[in-house]
Amino acid sequence: MHPAPSHPVRGRHYRYYDLILAGFVTVLLCSNMIGPGKASFVTIAGFKVPFGAGNIFFPVSYVFGDVLTEVYGYARARKVIWAGFGAMAFMTLMSWVVIHLPVDPEVPYNAVIQPGLETVFGNTPRIVLASMIAFWAGDFANSLVLAKMKLRTQGKWLWTRTIGSTIVGQGVDSALFYPIAFAALWPTSNLLAVIASAWAFKVAVEVVMTPVTYAVVGFLKRAENEDFFDTDTTFTPFSLKD
Repeated sequence: MHPAPSHPVRGRHYRYYDLILAGFVTVLLCSNMIGPGKASFVTIAGFKVPFGAGNIFFPVSYVFGDVLTEVYGYARARKVIWAGFGAMAFMTLMSWVVIHLPVDPEVPYNAVIQPGLETVFGNTPRIVLASMIAFWAGDFANSLVLAKMKLRTQGKWLWTRTIGSTIVGQGVDSALFYPIAFAALWPTSNLLAVIASAWAFKVAVEVVMTPVTYAVVGFLKRAENEDFFDTDTTFTPFSLKD
């Protein structure tokens, strides 16, 4: 038995919504700020499979996005996506300012820290642009697909929409990020291979995290007394209305 479609009550306070928002933004910033600084690899059946370290944790932001849309609805998830986008924009601005501030030659440690800052946080404008566009489009695609699938399934089979929305959202993310960032710099065959492997890896993380998603969604629905169905939602991303 599933709750009837519901809509957020104006001014209603949710106990855990702000915590989920904070978790989403934290994972998003850390995976984009710390992860890109290191390339790693795993060996599968004797083959070396390279990947960016940030790819391990970035898919967790999609788990947060699934939870937000499933419990609180597309409109409230939309606010969180815009919060994440704003946080990424500020991180980018702060990184640029810190890197380009004059280095005090009387502080010996600066000779060590400045090259490190430039290596980790000095991404080219092209990569920064690619990251922000891919995040924005991918997360909105993920939230939209999940909300629409929830209506189609009448709230049943949560796993189909968490995995299905991630397939679409992460597909959009990977298909945008790598060409915008590296087209004409990488051979086309390598670019396509990295897109496919990154997409598959991120979807695999979502599949592995499905039991956790079920547990968190179930807890929040009970604790918040909310199970939102987007029956009358306007699905434009360009709004902050409930």
